[in-house]
Amino acid sequence: MKKLQRIPYHLVEPSPWPITSALRALFIVLGLINIFYFNELNLLLFRIILIAISILQWWRDIIREATYIGKHTKNTQNGLRLGILLFIIREVCFFFSFFWTFFHIRLNPNIELGCSWPPIGIKIIDPFSVPLLNTTILLASGFTITWSHYRLLIQKKNKAIFSIIITIALGTYFRILQLTEYNESSFTIADRVYGSIFFTATGFHGIHVIIGTLFLFINLIRIIKSHFSKTHHLGFEIAAWYWHFVDVIWICLYTCIYWWGSL
Repeated sequence: MKKLQRIPYHLVEPSPWPITSALRALFIVLGLINIFYFNELNLLLFRIILIAISILQWWRDIIREATYIGKHTKNTQNGLRLGILLFIIREVCFFFSFFWTFFHIRLNPNIELGCSWPPIGIKIIDPFSVPLLNTTILLASGFTITWSHYRLLIQKKNKAIFSIIITIALGTYFRILQLTEYNESSFTIADRVYGSIFFTATGFHGIHVIIGTLFLFINLIRIIKSHFSKTHHLGFEIAAWYWHFVDVIWICLYTCIYWWGSL
């Protein structure tokens, strides 16, 4: 009988969570349509809870594979790093489409916009008020997550926990301020192309902040449970990469849409 060859990477086992997450993401889209046409929010919230359950279960299985079963070898971790790098590149391309649209309209406003920018009738948000505060908050959170990573590398568990808690708090505060800004703005997503670009670009960034905050919260629990070591902390490393990506995108949004878009 031929001896099975040992492979240096992890073959993913059958899992129900990818298909359930995909279906529930589709249901979220249907829930959004329900809001637009019938102004009903309950169905969307229920579907968000369902997809959150799938994601948490998926996370649970991956944590078991990495921490308790030991299937995340060095080669597997390198593959996961490449995967998250490609994912971040895809997200950069996603936001690039928003910037392309904004630059096209900003540099060549048509007659429907009054041949001017900002469009006639739009009272823009002061870039040196809440947006500048949010920029400071995200930059500070980038520092605290890096500090937490450094403390994790030198095995200072309590200080790593303290730093990541500060990062989570800053991310949550950022989102609260952004929602307050939305409520107090004088325009809506229906106010021509300016409102559409503004709320779509900043709104999707806000969703990424929520996802990043949840990612950091999972890593906080894992640090408390001593899942990470000096040489085995890929989950934290990926979360830090994602959070820095969120920081960089916000700086671009602030510079282009808030500051340059107000000139």
